[in-house]
Amino acid sequence: MLSFWGILVSGLVIFAGSGLALGAALGLTGLLILQLLAKGSTYVALDAIWNVLNSFTLSAIPLFIILGEIMLRSGVSKKIYEALTPVFQGIPGGLLHTNIAVCTLFGAVSGSSLSTAAAVGSVAYPEMTRRGYDRQMVVSSLAGGGTLGLLIPPSLSLLIYGALTETSIGKLFLAGVIPGLLFALAFMVFIFVRCVLRPELAPKNRTTVSKIDAFLKVLSLWPFILLITAIMGSIAFGIATPTEAAGIGVLATVLVGYFWGDLTFKILARSIFSSTLLFASILFVVLGATVLAQAISLLGIPQTILKEVSSANLGPLLVLSLIILIYLVLGCFFDGLSLMIMTLPIVVPLMVGLDYDPIWLGVVITILIEIGQITPPVGLNLSVLVSVTKDDVSLGESAMAAIPYWLILLTGILVLVGFPQLALYLPTTML
Repeated sequence: MLSFWGILVSGLVIFAGSGLALGAALGLTGLLILQLLAKGSTYVALDAIWNVLNSFTLSAIPLFIILGEIMLRSGVSKKIYEALTPVFQGIPGGLLHTNIAVCTLFGAVSGSSLSTAAAVGSVAYPEMTRRGYDRQMVVSSLAGGGTLGLLIPPSLSLLIYGALTETSIGKLFLAGVIPGLLFALAFMVFIFVRCVLRPELAPKNRTTVSKIDAFLKVLSLWPFILLITAIMGSIAFGIATPTEAAGIGVLATVLVGYFWGDLTFKILARSIFSSTLLFASILFVVLGATVLAQAISLLGIPQTILKEVSSANLGPLLVLSLIILIYLVLGCFFDGLSLMIMTLPIVVPLMVGLDYDPIWLGVVITILIEIGQITPPVGLNLSVLVSVTKDDVSLGESAMAAIPYWLILLTGILVLVGFPQLALYLPTTML
């Protein structure tokens, strides 16, 4: 056991520290473990990689990435923002609530936290600063709202979790709905209270839109709502697999982007090219993690850890607390998806062995990944928004302003521990 941890830690430190890509560092460490501790069984890595590349489930990932990229580049996010702006005009916080609402809707098609933050931020920040909103408050609302892209289905995080742990992706998607909506509501409540206490953070709009015009603007979102319904409805009711739904969603997004947005053939080509690069980087990490997972599984490491935990009489709640703490610390240094892929081979068998539901666990791990997205120094959501503001708001200022959203997400995990049915109700009743 000690030799395993020694090779694992030293291998990752040496390979990753030498400047190698994370996927290569994970894969080489796995091969090293197979060679030295599994009697030279490096050949099993080939079978593992082939199974990943031949996975029908994983083929949904590039499709959802393309879908999000088309939405990002076709101007659809701007139309959504403009349509929802009048809805919150009379509420303390104004457009800050719009940020959360648009992030929630956009997350329902993009599946990516970064895409959501970038798409909404590029539209919202210039408009809100022009109206005199507090810049740090704007950036923090976009950073917090952007995390919803990882939890609101279809989620790349839940998709990869389901593919690597052989858990129902349809159930995982449904499990993310109620927690995602509750987080959106909690973010809005925080914004409301903060802006009631400090009205200068969100100046009231001097020009108001009538309720009828506001209602008509919301109705104009019907192509987008229809798209969300087509994707999630087909998965929730078992009409299509996530991969099939993603394929239909891409075609529908192209039509929506062309007739409702500003999609052109050139923009479509850029979207596909950008999606290919992003998927290649994700797949490379997945392949490396698969080799490492195969080595860990072959040596029976999760079972050994489970036995040691049982013999040490560590309760399930204490183990869960330790896992949460580890994710919070590692989230400071790794991007979310890489961290998840890297840790799943050990964490999931251990926690399932302690009778935690794998569907519920997928939601909790995704929330922990969300927290990492707004935790410096990596904090990719914060980095993206700093670039959107053209360094008008520094990374440190963004991180400090995002602390309340960080705390809300962490509190959400505690609520899910006490009330797991918040995540499990829809999967158990609909599938």
